[in-house]
Amino acid sequence: MALAVLAIFYGAYLAKMAAQAMRGVRTNQVANRRGETHAVEMVMSIATVAVIIVQLASIALDWNWNAESFRVAGFVIGLVGCGFFIAAELGLGDSWRAGVPKEDDTQFVEDGIYGWSRNPAFLGFDLQYIGVCLMFLNALTIAFSIFAIVMLHLQILHEENYLSKRFGRAYLDYQRRVMRYFGRR
Repeated sequence: MALAVLAIFYGAYLAKMAAQAMRGVRTNQVANRRGETHAVEMVMSIATVAVIIVQLASIALDWNWNAESFRVAGFVIGLVGCGFFIAAELGLGDSWRAGVPKEDDTQFVEDGIYGWSRNPAFLGFDLQYIGVCLMFLNALTIAFSIFAIVMLHLQILHEENYLSKRFGRAYLDYQRRVMRYFGRR
């Protein structure tokens, strides 16, 4: 079950990057900045790779403290995370980036899933981490999932700063209407 969640999630991630690369879009923007944003993006990248390694090791070793019912709940939560992530990718089209773009011209999207979440891709990551953590609950999956979720949150804060400068009043109004993770005001 956990391998299915990981395959769907990272398959969607890699497919999006490949499709954009074929159209000449440079999806990975992580190394494009300097200063605090660059540092956060680099640590976030390390965290998101490290959590995959821990998840796969936990699956391979069947290292789990939980009952079967938790695995089922984790599977469902992980699939919901995949749904949010895929909806986010589709909703942004070619404006989807990994990292804060330095110069790319991206479009401001506030409809579809973005009408309910300002950060549905990050919500998808978080739910996937929580889901796999519930399927293979152990000290390492807990620690690395929390670390990755915290780093993604810091990335969100940097992206929100960039987006408020890039799109001005339209983004500030959007922040007032749509919550960071999920919900409308």
